[in-house]
Amino acid sequence: MGISLRPLKAERGKMVIEQYEVGSFAVFAYLVGDEESGKGLIIDPADETEMLINETKKFGLEIIYIVNTHSHVDHIMGNAEMKRRTEAKIIVHEAEEEWLLHTPSYMLDMFGAQPSPPADITVKEGDSITVGSFALRVIHTPGHSPGGISLHGDGLVFTGDTLFVGSVGRTDFPYASWEKLEHSIRTKLYRLPGNTIVYPGHNYGISPSSTIGDEMLNNQFVRG
Repeated sequence: MGISLRPLKAERGKMVIEQYEVGSFAVFAYLVGDEESGKGLIIDPADETEMLINETKKFGLEIIYIVNTHSHVDHIMGNAEMKRRTEAKIIVHEAEEEWLLHTPSYMLDMFGAQPSPPADITVKEGDSITVGSFALRVIHTPGHSPGGISLHGDGLVFTGDTLFVGSVGRTDFPYASWEKLEHSIRTKLYRLPGNTIVYPGHNYGISPSSTIGDEMLNNQFVRG
């Protein structure tokens, strides 16, 4: 499967931030790293693990964390291989820990996926995930899934399947809720500064990224 590498702000001081469209489901995986310390993390290693690992080597980064924005199979199916190759610790929200290990076998077969290993670390609202001098603050954004999270850093937010460019995550899954999703977007994501860059979990929009201000004005499902 071909990939699309979309460099973002490739350097924020010594920070590396890279966006990759991987696999067959237009999932965005992200590499976030601190070149000075040589540490990094991968957000949602959904597929094409070999490519992602090779990308980390380009920047001389050791991947210490695998962060899942939620536990749906299309976002976690690279966890096992990534952990085996890097020995990185898997991080999920505490409400998602159980679901990470209970992907139905028919879903694994449908996606050609390996089961994920268990989480090594669970997080909750307000926790920070740190690599070198860079920290991502955990925002609990349930709705698409009970333990969905967004990750807020300096001028940016990784929104997983909560908020897309011009759209939002589905709520027709078991344990999903439109009311909770809308509440998460309005009371948490839309409270961030308008110039905050939005990096979504899928390449479903007219561009690979947006801003909170643009989504408040133009998102067809939730306007601010």
